[in-house]
Amino acid sequence: MWDYTGKVKDHFLNPRNVGIIEDPDGVGEVGSMACGDALKLSFKLDEKKERIADIKFQTFGCASAIASSSALTEIVTGMTLDAAKKVTNKDIAEYLGGLPAQKMHCSVMGREALEAAIDNYEGVGESTKHELEGEVVCECFGVTEKEIRDTIRDNHLTTVEEVTNYTKAGGSCGKCIPKIETILGISPEESQVAATKPMTNLQRIQKITETIDNKIRPAMQGDGGDIELIDVVGEEVTVRLKGACSGCPASQVTLTDFVQKELRRAVEPDIVVKEIK
Repeated sequence: MWDYTGKVKDHFLNPRNVGIIEDPDGVGEVGSMACGDALKLSFKLDEKKERIADIKFQTFGCASAIASSSALTEIVTGMTLDAAKKVTNKDIAEYLGGLPAQKMHCSVMGREALEAAIDNYEGVGESTKHELEGEVVCECFGVTEKEIRDTIRDNHLTTVEEVTNYTKAGGSCGKCIPKIETILGISPEESQVAATKPMTNLQRIQKITETIDNKIRPAMQGDGGDIELIDVVGEEVTVRLKGACSGCPASQVTLTDFVQKELRRAVEPDIVVKEIK
């Protein structure tokens, strides 16, 4: 399981400022349901239009996404917009006592949502924003070159895996990895060495999720069962069997001879599947 701090757990289990602000001054939306993470942030300024008087969020995502969004709202409440603009994803992660490396993209998503909400208030249109952000490097997750460069600069990133952890770019099909390497200044020789490295955990999670959704779950549902992905830590995959499969005497056989075998074939040969009740 992910090694979360007590503060991350608290903000996940007891998130602050969840909801929608009626007649907000600014609204920002980032991510998408298809990508697995989505965040909508809205804020209201005080009567003098100087400071953030109220801010709320709605998010679809993991524990880190919820905790990061909750922490962000606490950090910027009472700030001027100029001060809020200076809040970085590192500030969010540090406020929470740290996040797992593979979950740092959740703090980046919070910063981007705040930036989008402030842009909305200040009248920065989508066309202008797209011009400023430049080319989309990762089409799978809609990550632009500017977003990648800003995240590299703010967090002193040096590897493709770090960029993937912080932005998701390169975490799915991998076609954008050469572009990310160019942005990082990685030479073709260094790239050839990097090609022998195992996939990142985000890439692994993406492939596992796709395999379960497209191949494993439909087959199990056809027999009255179902499966839920609980966690992925390295090559260890934790799942929960549901429906007819949960109490079936042959559940262990289903795990090893079907679920594990299919994941090893489609993702990695050393994957181990474990069940949680």
